[in-house]
Amino acid sequence: MKISVLGSGGWGIAISLAAKRNGHSVVLWSLFEKEVKELLLRRESRKLLPGVKIPEEVLITNNLSDADDSDIVIIAVPSNAVRETAKRISTINNVGIVVNLAKGLEAGSLKRLSEVIADEVKLPVVVLSGPSHAEEVARGIPTSLVSASKNTEAANKTISALASENLRIYKNNDIVGVELGGALKNIIAVGSGFCDGMGLGDNTKAALITRGLAEIRRLGLKLGAEERTFSGLTGMGDLIVTCTSVHSRNHRFGELIGKSTDVETALKVVGTVEGYYATKQAYELALKNGVDMPIITQCYKVLYENFDVHDSVRELMLRPIKDEVELM
Repeated sequence: MKISVLGSGGWGIAISLAAKRNGHSVVLWSLFEKEVKELLLRRESRKLLPGVKIPEEVLITNNLSDADDSDIVIIAVPSNAVRETAKRISTINNVGIVVNLAKGLEAGSLKRLSEVIADEVKLPVVVLSGPSHAEEVARGIPTSLVSASKNTEAANKTISALASENLRIYKNNDIVGVELGGALKNIIAVGSGFCDGMGLGDNTKAALITRGLAEIRRLGLKLGAEERTFSGLTGMGDLIVTCTSVHSRNHRFGELIGKSTDVETALKVVGTVEGYYATKQAYELALKNGVDMPIITQCYKVLYENFDVHDSVRELMLRPIKDEVELM
């Protein structure tokens, strides 16, 4: 197959390598000419994936026409760039399917990213998600993902193209649950960082992760997701890895906030933090749908209303006692 990857950040490079290992013709595209020149010169992203070499056979380009006649076009950009990237896909000739790696919700519309892509291109859309840091996928460390789509044939084609001995991919037709799990777990990971930054314990973080999953499930069920999805790779699995890994930018960002770093400075230090943006969008989505999400509400207050992070913990702990199972 010919597989074109739009976005040459860590995930773009990682999924390009996964595709190349399976013997496909691979195009790695970036909007930024400077980024392309550096990757062509070094065949490596020293900042994002030091020591990981991009094979000469991977075509690195900023010419979008190089993606013409692709069986699969993969979107590997931050969530806030997905709509613009999808618009660009509509100018590529003869594309088979679109696969999205980004995790988030669109600001303003609060749409899931597959819905955003579907607004711009009339092609089958697949969401590839799960507990997967680019740093590990790029190095061939065993990883499991989920391929979700309304189009079963497209989901299967994605699995066939990318699955290998180091990348196991399951199928799931619950695209709503898969996308919400991937987007909202980033917020809980920011909260997990708060805990570590404040020097709180394992008990605290375990409670946060567990109750965070309850909130994600609650909103998901309201929006039509299937409950079982949240016990799987794109629910609990992605939540665990993002809340605990040294690779997690969301966690690093939250940890800085927990150590009393201001939000603007923390963003500059860490870079793109999907959980920061998702917090506002999830908070608005919860209000719109009348869903109680106390942890995400506290994250919103800390990040957008300058609320003290220590006070947020106190407010959560002093909430009225309720039945655990009823809230799950």
